[in-house]
Amino acid sequence: MKHDLTQLTAAQLGKLYAKGKASPVETMKAVLARADTVNPVLNALCIVDAGPALAAARASERRWKKGKPLSPIDGVPVSIKELVRVKGWPASMGSKLTDKTPVDADAPAVARLREAGAIVFAQSTSSEFGHKGVTDTPLHGVTRNPWNTDMTPGGSSGGAGAAAAAGLGPLAIGTDGGGSVRIPSSFNGLVTLKATYGRVPNWPPTLNGDFSNTGPMCRTALDCALMLNAITRPDPRDPTQLPPDDADYIKALKHRHKHKHKRKPKVAFLLRMSEHPLDLEVAAMVTKAAKRVEKLGCAVEEIDAPPFPHAEAGRSFVTQWLTNSQRLLDMFPEQRHGEFDSALLAGAKLARERYTLQDVVNAHAIRREMSVAWNLFFEKYDFLLTPTVAVQPFAVLKNAPDGPDGKPNMMWSPYTATFNLTRQPAASVPCGLSSAGLPVGLQIVAGHFEDAAVLALAGAYADEHPIEFPVLPETK
Repeated sequence: MKHDLTQLTAAQLGKLYAKGKASPVETMKAVLARADTVNPVLNALCIVDAGPALAAARASERRWKKGKPLSPIDGVPVSIKELVRVKGWPASMGSKLTDKTPVDADAPAVARLREAGAIVFAQSTSSEFGHKGVTDTPLHGVTRNPWNTDMTPGGSSGGAGAAAAAGLGPLAIGTDGGGSVRIPSSFNGLVTLKATYGRVPNWPPTLNGDFSNTGPMCRTALDCALMLNAITRPDPRDPTQLPPDDADYIKALKHRHKHKHKRKPKVAFLLRMSEHPLDLEVAAMVTKAAKRVEKLGCAVEEIDAPPFPHAEAGRSFVTQWLTNSQRLLDMFPEQRHGEFDSALLAGAKLARERYTLQDVVNAHAIRREMSVAWNLFFEKYDFLLTPTVAVQPFAVLKNAPDGPDGKPNMMWSPYTATFNLTRQPAASVPCGLSSAGLPVGLQIVAGHFEDAAVLALAGAYADEHPIEFPVLPETK
């Protein structure tokens, strides 16, 4: 049987490599050929480094032939978001203003993936400095969604999301400072995990400090597990990393979502964070998904409100996010500020004019209070279910969809940033396709260090309710 190697998962490729029914070189050539035809439509990859990728594929092929692969993902292509450093590539950050000199060291996740034999072949697009939840930049232009190219893939890891969904490598690395692996995973039908902060080491320090996480974006929970087994290993360059643990994410998937105390997991279902707009079809699909989770052996209880006022949480996040971004005004010469994305520049200027030191102190105090509230919440519940995003994918070249009043709906993503503030693990898993044929995501959250349990529940759900990916993007 002849396989389309670009449409296989990393786990499926590894099995074929082991049996000698496919090779890393064949896979890499197929992905590169697909990138030649599909990437001009999607603009998901800003660098495709074919020569070194093929050399790495040949080395991997030799290891598999000897029966000595470095890991199950040896020879599997992986794309890396442009906010994450890759030796030999520029750390462009999606910006015209950054130094384009190739960097001299890999970020921790990239180094761990290379050590596992994965083929780092492409850099994926991001919004500039990851500042917004869609992906278009003055540097690279517009990135499009493979399910419908009129629509955004979300952001800021939009290139990573579009690439994995379109068959441009089954593995992708994204970053998440306020939802940036979960939003594009929802919009592209992927599984992802923003792990407990510090579980995946980061370097160098980011503009947004301990909001930012590095994470896998894949078509399946198993592929995420394969990546996490590699990228959660320690790195001395991250002073905030967690101590090494012995979690095997693949084994965790096999144990599904069974509770460690052998009782039914208690699951809270929260449809709204506050009185924000919520797409009716998203609401219906996520509600149906919550009922399906109950059929997986969980005790699901619908709750009316989060344990901490969402308006205060949002204010804390926005204050910290924008005051961090205003540093860009000092990092780059004023005469070039017009080259920034207009929304990024406006936010940075607003922060400098509006926020006082006391505002920042208050924002940090709110963060501590809400973190305690959510910690206590997860003493009562094992998991929380919410929509990942309040809307379906919307048109490209918009920073926000239109709201019910016809004005931009700035509350279109109210669910994700809370758990950057609290540092708890949060996954997104597809819960089906809307009537427009667009993916919708279910967010699964748990208490600190329950990363494997969150991924296991996501995997249990996805195994029971898979979606079928588009073989070719629409080219209207």
